[in-house]
Amino acid sequence: MLVTPFIATAFVRSISTARHSSSKASTFARHLPSLSPSPSLPAPASRKFHHCAFTQRADMYWNRETSMPSASYEGEIIREARIIALSDPNDAYNLPLYNGPLPEGSKLLAVGSSVEDFDKDEIIDQKPNVMFVSHPNSRGPLVELLQKFPSLEWVHTRSAGIDFIASEGLAKSNVALTNAKGMFSSTLAEYCMMACSYFAKDLPRLMKQKNNLEWEQYPVLELRGSTLGVVGYGDIGRASAKLAKAYGMRVVGLKRNAASFSDPYCDHLYGIDGLNSLMAESDYILISTPLTEQTRGMISADVLSHCKQSAVIINVGRGPIIDENALIEALKERRIKGAGLDVMTIEPLPKTSPLWTLDNVLLSPHNMDMTLTFMRESTEFFINENLPRYLRGKQLLNPVDKAAGY
Repeated sequence: MLVTPFIATAFVRSISTARHSSSKASTFARHLPSLSPSPSLPAPASRKFHHCAFTQRADMYWNRETSMPSASYEGEIIREARIIALSDPNDAYNLPLYNGPLPEGSKLLAVGSSVEDFDKDEIIDQKPNVMFVSHPNSRGPLVELLQKFPSLEWVHTRSAGIDFIASEGLAKSNVALTNAKGMFSSTLAEYCMMACSYFAKDLPRLMKQKNNLEWEQYPVLELRGSTLGVVGYGDIGRASAKLAKAYGMRVVGLKRNAASFSDPYCDHLYGIDGLNSLMAESDYILISTPLTEQTRGMISADVLSHCKQSAVIINVGRGPIIDENALIEALKERRIKGAGLDVMTIEPLPKTSPLWTLDNVLLSPHNMDMTLTFMRESTEFFINENLPRYLRGKQLLNPVDKAAGY
């Protein structure tokens, strides 16, 4: 993998703030890279999170009114958390987990990326009951570990999407599953608005004129009064709707349980059968639904045919949600205005893909959630919020419907 200065900086900063642990540092962290500290980032205890965006607490985090909720730490500890981490031991973003300190009653038993890494008597005898997952190739090992350790009660994934671990074995298991839903919502919402502005103000033309030393005025569009359609009105969708409202946009959304849901940022919410109607009335269409068997290919050629010719598709969900070939044809034939794509069907995007050369496509390499602290904060969410809840027998944040896939 190409390590850019941006990514390197993220690793340096994430590591520097994690080195607050006690002398009882995990032996697993001894193999982690030694990087020089940077004083520019606040310590983990002062980090603010935005998650569970449908709650009042989420808006509190969004507005940065507090550093850490106290509710997770209220009450008596009633059980231990014996943790195994299906993760890369050299993943610097996990240093808060590897080095600690962890909440009272918690201990990290082992870190590994394969089943063999956990096939040791000293691990088996302790009967791990919690699994933290961040390794990208975890689907197979996770199912095997669920069989190997019937004591497991809870699996937490560092990502918001669970498509990389989804399986029949996981769906049929009795373990609770939680994710990092909402951790990346604010930055992806900012990208959504940037993509809208990119096409509304015709930034390609602006940059071309600058490069050619041309002073030529041209009319632009405003976002005020236009309609943002959100396919998958979850945390990312709601965060985007909140920003869109600040621009004066109208917002329509699509959600599985639309009938039982209302939100102040959404002017109208469709159920699943309203997809074509949403596409037809939207000027900008944000795809933020999770990837499941039901959503794979849901933005088909037929669905795209309902779009306005002036519509812009913005995808921050997963590439396979859109029929990429159908999208390319619609872009080539100017049946839609453009597309802003942070995710593709195949990543990295093959150099032979027509998406590279289309002048009405804004491409980014699946990095619009990659803030300097994005993954470390996700690890800290597991440590500082859900672990204390598990220890006290409280309801965990961000539960996932394993059958539905989100």
